[in-house]
Amino acid sequence: MDKRTMIQQINKLKEKHNAVIVAHNYQIDEVQEIADITGDSFALSQYCAKTDYDVVVFCGVHFMAESAKILSPQKTILLPEIDAGCPMAEMVDADGLLEAKRENPNAAVVCYINSTAEVKALSDICCTSSNAINAVKSLPHEEIIFVPDQNLGKYIAKQLPEKKFIFWKGYCVTHHRADAQMVKKAKESQPDAIVLVHPECRPEVVELADFVGSTKQIIHYANASPHKKFIIGTEMGIMYQLKKENPGKEFYLLSQSFVCPNMKKTTLKSVYEALKDMKYNIELDEEIRLKAKTALDRMLAIG
Repeated sequence: MDKRTMIQQINKLKEKHNAVIVAHNYQIDEVQEIADITGDSFALSQYCAKTDYDVVVFCGVHFMAESAKILSPQKTILLPEIDAGCPMAEMVDADGLLEAKRENPNAAVVCYINSTAEVKALSDICCTSSNAINAVKSLPHEEIIFVPDQNLGKYIAKQLPEKKFIFWKGYCVTHHRADAQMVKKAKESQPDAIVLVHPECRPEVVELADFVGSTKQIIHYANASPHKKFIIGTEMGIMYQLKKENPGKEFYLLSQSFVCPNMKKTTLKSVYEALKDMKYNIELDEEIRLKAKTALDRMLAIG
């Protein structure tokens, strides 16, 4: 089946199943092109919860589809590639977190959204990269166990010195690849470009950036900025949206190693097969779902 025919078939199946396709900003270009909406993980989950579609094809990784299911239990959430996982999310599990809670009984658990439903269920509040500071500030606790991303945790801790942080040893394998030398070389190569990076990067990279923010915040910043050249320090998939929305500007990837292989697993073919065969359906234990939803609801409550 050629690309044009496959897209036609996808559209027919969407209509048949009353389905919507959502895609993360890190997905490959052709998947973002056919998506009804693109965005960061939690914004997409919120969108899914508010729509009237019966079926959601979530083009992303496993924890993202789980988050959509937590907020939309009545809907069928399909993950086109069932083995599209997140190494960082897999760096913390329920047993390990329970042990950390026992060792630090006075600490609250702040859980980055890049985590499993079981980990969210054990957390006091969930957060995204864009609202993590407000999430931590909303808690009365002086001690914070931050899971699983130590880099995001250190970025927050620097801005909230009144809190004591216990950092999990997790990290995003893609963002963690960049170091200070890469930033310096990129700046030497493009001296009139400004550097925009994700807070999942190492602290030494964040320190050298002109702007630090989530994928959504990076896109908004680039859109609004009068600057014409940007060095982008996050997964390469974001370049599709940046170039699409800013045809008169130039974007350079900080590192060619900024590729998440799990995010690149979803293809047009896997989206088509997901709708054709209604796979892979995400299911959650109801007790875990409700506890995880509490952590997400507390995050939503802070705005």
